[in-house]
Amino acid sequence: MHVCSKVRRQMNPYEEIENKVKNAASLEDSAEILEILLSGGFSVWEDGSLYNIKQLVARVNGLRIEVFSNEHPPPHFHISGGDIDATFSIVDCEHLEGKIGRREKALVEWWYQRSRQCLIDAWNNSRPSDCTVGSVVE
Repeated sequence: MHVCSKVRRQMNPYEEIENKVKNAASLEDSAEILEILLSGGFSVWEDGSLYNIKQLVARVNGLRIEVFSNEHPPPHFHISGGDIDATFSIVDCEHLEGKIGRREKALVEWWYQRSRQCLIDAWNNSRPSDCTVGSVVE
């Protein structure tokens, strides 16, 4: 299995939530699902489909890498944690805004060169049908 496929599978919680709803045996079980929806950044599109406002691509030792579902151009990812709170272009890793040290920026760029396809997959898989920013096309 391709590494990005594993990441993509972890990022899409919709099937898991649907299964939990179908298998809820009590009001308490149903309430737990509602708590997940309300606290987990979920929303509902006009067509009734569930989506997550932001997709956590990865979290390691307090560092978060995220893409947001209905974002402004250009396609980008967010890195936050520790002394880092920065946004980078998915297309070329340009530092768009935010706080990051020179050493950390160089490491993000090194990592990006090796993880670019996973970021593109994460971005493309999180696009709702009516998103103002479409998929990243190679």
